[in-house]
Amino acid sequence: METTDDELQVLRDSLPDSVRVKRVEERLSALGNTIACNDYFALIHPELDKETEEMIVDVLGVEAFRTTIGSNALVGSYCTFNNKGGMVHPMVSTGELDELSSLLQIPLCTGTVNRGSDVIGGGLVVNDWAAFCGNDTTTTELTVIDAIFKIKDSMTEENEFSSDMKGAL
Repeated sequence: METTDDELQVLRDSLPDSVRVKRVEERLSALGNTIACNDYFALIHPELDKETEEMIVDVLGVEAFRTTIGSNALVGSYCTFNNKGGMVHPMVSTGELDELSSLLQIPLCTGTVNRGSDVIGGGLVVNDWAAFCGNDTTTTELTVIDAIFKIKDSMTEENEFSSDMKGAL
């Protein structure tokens, strides 16, 4: 199902003018499962259309790489990363982990969320200041998440975003 013109306009009206909103016409329509990105790089599904890749590069201002995560093409489902670190599917080999870390220029680790789920993107959303995960995520998983994404470091740096976030919570 395609986004309607009305839905697109509601999004544009709800966001600041500095946020770019584009409609993507792509047969792989669940883009959250097919793209993982930070402020600099995007890992994308190997079969995304070339036009979609160009739009990702243009709108997000990132460099895009077609790849898989542990032989899984759904890169957005099997990894999550910010500008400080990332987590990937637990079955990723050490060689692949090192290669991805070098490509993204951030430390990576393998891990799980929600009591052992390897679908990282299905249970974890993260940026440089906060991480949100599923209710079933264990204390051990939270410790790994905090360490690799350096969330506590970000929250101790007092800034407008962290103040607003603390106030909202």
